[in-house]
Amino acid sequence: MNGAASYDRGNTITISKEVIRNMLRDRRWALSVEERQEKSRIICDHLQKLIGSDEQVLVYCAKEPEVETSTLISFLITENIQVIVPIIQKEDTSLRLSYLEEPSCLIASTFHVPEPIGFEIPADPADVTTAVIPMLGFDRSGARLGYGAGYYDRFLSTHTHIRTIGLAFSCQEVPLLPTEFNDIDMTAVVTEDGVMRVSGSKS
Repeated sequence: MNGAASYDRGNTITISKEVIRNMLRDRRWALSVEERQEKSRIICDHLQKLIGSDEQVLVYCAKEPEVETSTLISFLITENIQVIVPIIQKEDTSLRLSYLEEPSCLIASTFHVPEPIGFEIPADPADVTTAVIPMLGFDRSGARLGYGAGYYDRFLSTHTHIRTIGLAFSCQEVPLLPTEFNDIDMTAVVTEDGVMRVSGSKS
C-alpha cells in the first residue's frame, strides 16, 4: 500500500512538471526575437555585477529560445575571468567541462547546444566557483525546472561548493514548482527584472 502511494505521488509530480514545462515553453516562444535579445542583454548586465574577478565561471551556451549568454561570455573573457562551458555526454547523462578561450569555436552539437567540439581544454569541476544555469521555470524559493534529463542536478549534487545562478525571463516564473529530493535549488535567479537572492544562499 505504501509503495503504491509513493509511486502515485512520484507519477503525479512527473505529470505536473511536464504540464508546467509545456506551458513555459509556450510562454518563452511567445516572446519575439527582439524581446528575447533585449531581455537577455539586460539579464547579462545584472549578472555581470555578481561575478568577481578571481572566479572560474561555468556558463551554459544558449540555444533558442533560452536567455542568450554570448555577451556574458565575451565580457568575462575580456575581463580575463576564466570561462568554462559544459559538454553534454548523452551516454551517461553527465556533463564534462572545458575551458573556453575563443567563442568562435562553438558549434551546435548535442540537443543543438553550442559546444567547443574539437577545441576542448579539460576543466576540473573542483575549480568552478559559480555556475550560470539555464532554467525553463523557477519560483521564489529558488526551485528550478529544467528540461527533465537531470544533467545539471546530477552535476551539482556532486559538486556542492558551486554557487548556482539560474537565468530566465520573468515570464518563466511560477508561484510554486513541484520538487523532488534530487532537484537542486538556485543560489540566485536573474531575470530582466533584476536579481532574486534566495534566503540562506551562498551569494
